[in-house]
Amino acid sequence: MTEIVVTTPIDPEAELARIAKRYKAAGGLGIQVLNLLGTRADSLLDKLPTPVSQQLNAATRAALEQAMVVASRSRGVVPDQSEWLNTAVGTAMGAAGGMGGLPTALAELPVTTTLLLRVIEGVAVDHGFDPATESVRFDCVQVFASAGPLEHDDGSDIAFLSARLALTGTAMQAVIARVAPRLAVVMGQKLAAQTVPVLGAVAGAATNYAYTSYYTDMAHVHFGLRRLAIEADVPHAEVVERLRAQMLLLK
Repeated sequence: MTEIVVTTPIDPEAELARIAKRYKAAGGLGIQVLNLLGTRADSLLDKLPTPVSQQLNAATRAALEQAMVVASRSRGVVPDQSEWLNTAVGTAMGAAGGMGGLPTALAELPVTTTLLLRVIEGVAVDHGFDPATESVRFDCVQVFASAGPLEHDDGSDIAFLSARLALTGTAMQAVIARVAPRLAVVMGQKLAAQTVPVLGAVAGAATNYAYTSYYTDMAHVHFGLRRLAIEADVPHAEVVERLRAQMLLLK
């Protein structure tokens, strides 16, 4: 089964400008919420117990591998939801995960990862791609390579949009191995925020709200560019360079 691409005509320049604005705005509100909690990205990981920090990479990789299986199977049972509902569900999950401190936050990690992957897959469908195909599943995982909302770097992480590997039998494991350490940092910051005394549930809700919103935006950027490259019949790398130029105009 091949990926399905919508054929509704789009204005390439207008679409590129829209994507650039979404890229720039990604995570903005989430960062404001997290700042209200008094959290700082550069100090959150120091709050985690050493054994948890040491195992975070492996735990994140396991959560991502599990999420790929569960997200794929769930598509035939639970339909894609609206973005506001996804954000609401993610926020509620974060609150529940933070209520019991680190133990419940760790238990919630694979559930949140699965939700985020389902959200990314839903965005792929919105742009006319079939997440059942290997190449699109590959791209869904690639979205996690973008900086998380606690690591917003004003567009310098745009390189993830053009990072692709040959689709071989081991390609998916290779991309998971590359993405997991980056995602581990993001999830580690989330876990640390959820261990804040008294505010654990609030912090969990806030981080999940920020993450769900952020990865929804980044998925729209990623698959919006793929669709634009196909419809405009230009190389994907060229579209990425055009986005880079648009980002400079927005600064």
